[in-house]
Amino acid sequence: MKLFDYMGTDERFSKLFNQTGFTIAVVKKALEVYQGFKDVNVLVDVGGGVGNTLGVVTSKYPNIKGINFDLTCALAQAPSYPGVEHVPGDMFVDVPKGDAMILKRILHDWTDEDCVKILKNCWKSLPENGKVVVIELVTPDDAENGDINASIAFDMDMLMFTQCSGGKERSRAEFEALAAASGFTKCKFVCPAYHCWIIEFCKENV
Repeated sequence: MKLFDYMGTDERFSKLFNQTGFTIAVVKKALEVYQGFKDVNVLVDVGGGVGNTLGVVTSKYPNIKGINFDLTCALAQAPSYPGVEHVPGDMFVDVPKGDAMILKRILHDWTDEDCVKILKNCWKSLPENGKVVVIELVTPDDAENGDINASIAFDMDMLMFTQCSGGKERSRAEFEALAAASGFTKCKFVCPAYHCWIIEFCKENV
């Protein structure tokens, strides 16, 4: 049984996963180094779990209306945050409209085909100048360079391979391919946030 199948059978495990899946240090670091939320009015966190990410983002940018979008079972455990609305749904069916969207450590759980389905739904719900802010590990081209981030990426890649159906960590070229296959015109690797990268999938070439 794969990870997400098991989550549906064990409420305690699902609650623990949703709470610990939130990498608060990475999100706080991202807000230090990334300025891309400044002009956003409506921000959708796709697969946002219990909403912690948007809680942190809206505490820095109180002008943002946050939409925390996830399955009903995940939102059942979600506390309230100022400026954040919890919206149930399935990212493989459709995604709420917003100026921008976050996919934090979501794409690595899924196959390329599934990622394209998710991203196409995001594309449809964005305005012409909209973007998806992807926060993921990026595997290096040279995995033998001894870099600690390369080791983390390799270890996580093995975990995704064994626990998620087709999930994997991806290289720059693989993220660029996902963006293109989903209709996005540009894939920007903006800056690192600890071991993760902040990547923008832009709907228009902005």
